[in-house]
Amino acid sequence: MASKTQPRRTPKVTFPLPFTTVDVVIFTVLDEALQVLLVQRPGTSDDPCPGAWALPGGFVDVGRDRDLEACARRKLFEKTGVVSPYLEQLGSWGGAERDPRGWSATHVYFALIPGQGLPLAKGANATEVGWFDVDAVLRRQKLAFDHGVILKAAVERLRSKVEYTSLPAFLLDEPFTLPQLQKMYEVVLDRPVDKSGFRTRMLSADFLEETGYVAGDSNRPAMGYQLRDRSGPVVFPRTFSPRQ
Repeated sequence: MASKTQPRRTPKVTFPLPFTTVDVVIFTVLDEALQVLLVQRPGTSDDPCPGAWALPGGFVDVGRDRDLEACARRKLFEKTGVVSPYLEQLGSWGGAERDPRGWSATHVYFALIPGQGLPLAKGANATEVGWFDVDAVLRRQKLAFDHGVILKAAVERLRSKVEYTSLPAFLLDEPFTLPQLQKMYEVVLDRPVDKSGFRTRMLSADFLEETGYVAGDSNRPAMGYQLRDRSGPVVFPRTFSPRQ
């Protein structure tokens, strides 16, 4: 007699589960400064960090999010309306003390997006939303939970990778000029880079394609470029040299 396949039973959970969230460190460049998107939490007494500024994020929705990256992209879209920017997993933070509500773990991503003319949405659990100068936040502002520690780690990761990759191109609308791209590098690195060496490296890496002449920063025609592949950055064989 053929045996019938028994329905798979979901094991009963007999131990407390931690809160699981995803936070997104969203970077852009505005006013010639590296900036991060922050949201202000409600000032109500039932909020764990009333009135504090925080990185955008929230709880994983098991009915909507197929994985952590899907949750990160959903949170990013809810705040900025951007569907597919550069997104990279930064790391995870967890512990019994980081959230007054209980043991929690957050999985953090960072995103790079062009910021000019980008509309921002506050979302259901935020009273304000805005761009903030990264270095000013790290120097003076206390963020909710352990978001100050997370932001510092994200800035260090970004600046480290910019030394040897094409990441700053994801901060620009296309088409862009080489001087505009160099400016992105200098803003993120917080130092100048050699102009002649920069141009040579960008063109020899073969990750840009010409789009035709566009208006440059000095209103003179300049060659415009776009990325050949937006799925990830190009890695250069060596880091940038400071401009003398």
